[in-house]
Amino acid sequence: MPEPCKIKELQGKTYRCYFELTLSVIGGKWKPIILYQLALENVMRFGELTRSIPEITQRMLTKQLRELETDGLIHREVYREVPPKVEYSLTPLGYTLIPILQHMRKWGVDYERHLGGADLFSDEGYESQEPPEILA
Repeated sequence: MPEPCKIKELQGKTYRCYFELTLSVIGGKWKPIILYQLALENVMRFGELTRSIPEITQRMLTKQLRELETDGLIHREVYREVPPKVEYSLTPLGYTLIPILQHMRKWGVDYERHLGGADLFSDEGYESQEPPEILA
C-alpha cells in the first residue's frame, strides 16, 4: 500500500493530492450546477441563477458564489446604479472546467440509460439528452 502524500497548504487550501484540491474548489451539490448554468447563459444576475436552480436557498447561492469568486472561477461585476445590478460570469479559468462538467453530464445521461430511463423522460419539461450549446 502506498504511503499517503504529505499535506500541502496553499492559499488557505489544505490537500494531499490534486484530486482533493480540485474537489475542494468545485465539490459539493451546487458549485458544478452554478458553473454549468453560467456556461450555458454566459452572464447571469442573482435572480436568474435563483430561478435556474430553484432548490438552492438564497443564502447558499450567495455563499457558493462568493467561494467561486474567491477561487477565481467566476467574475462578479457590480454596476453602480439604483437599484444595484450585479452580474456573474465565468472567468477564463472557470471555462477550463466546462469540458469536465460536460463529461459529467454525459456520464449522467449514460447512467440514466443504465437505470432504465432511456425513454421515460423524453417529453416536454425534461432536459434533453442532447448536450446544450455552451456560449464561450
